[in-house]
Amino acid sequence: MTLKKLIDKKDQMADWIIGDITHIIQTFEKRSPGSKGELQSCEYYAELCEEYGCDEVVVEEFEEHPNSFFGWLYFAVTFVLLSLGTYWFAPIISAILCTCGAVIALLQFGMYKKFVDRFFKKATGHNMMAIKKPKGEVKQRIFFNGHCDAVWEWPVNYLLGGIGFEAHAVIGFAGLFYTLGISIASMIKNGSILGGPSTLLLTKMGVYGLAFVPFLIGLYFLWNEHHIVDGANDNLTGCEMGIAVLKALRLGRSSQGRVPGCSYHHLFL
Repeated sequence: MTLKKLIDKKDQMADWIIGDITHIIQTFEKRSPGSKGELQSCEYYAELCEEYGCDEVVVEEFEEHPNSFFGWLYFAVTFVLLSLGTYWFAPIISAILCTCGAVIALLQFGMYKKFVDRFFKKATGHNMMAIKKPKGEVKQRIFFNGHCDAVWEWPVNYLLGGIGFEAHAVIGFAGLFYTLGISIASMIKNGSILGGPSTLLLTKMGVYGLAFVPFLIGLYFLWNEHHIVDGANDNLTGCEMGIAVLKALRLGRSSQGRVPGCSYHHLFL
């Protein structure tokens, strides 16, 4: 199978992808994480993988707490807002609150650790995994992955656009590190972990920190947990890339057979 044959059929492949995505959006229920619509999408892709010659196809369950993906913001933002208040009489508490907020953000969002999941409702999610084996010895493996579920609406993104959305988030988290910094500076200058700002500069810095409050409060509304956006790019297009490879292999099978020594794994999360 040559690449030229695939390139020549790129328009046909694009039509197939659009057709699959349209079918899922119009036919199945909303695809919120852990929903029936998510399961329906996984089962649909499992059928396609079987149709296009995969040797193993599995739909598996897993436990999840969907709202924790953005819900950690409630904890982190609240801690930073409280730290702006405690700065005036107990900078040590302010520093601890800021550190807690940073740790939650790092673990929950940066490292995908289930740090605050227990505080959110549990659901049963689904993965679909399909494997297409080579005709000979396995010498390398190629993984394609995406996720069938859809994401929540981002109201700030609609209101301010992509740049405004990102700037809002960056400014909000800058407030965390700013408050942590002035809290440490206050403790060093005062020689004590308690007590308010001891200089005019530290007082002004505390007042300037209040400018972050609107941005921090705005982070509470960064996402709308009651509205799922059943679009294509997050992330049915990712799923369709794996399906497109299977279709391409099927198109070339009559003349070339399976690709020697290459095992194609398609993981839809």
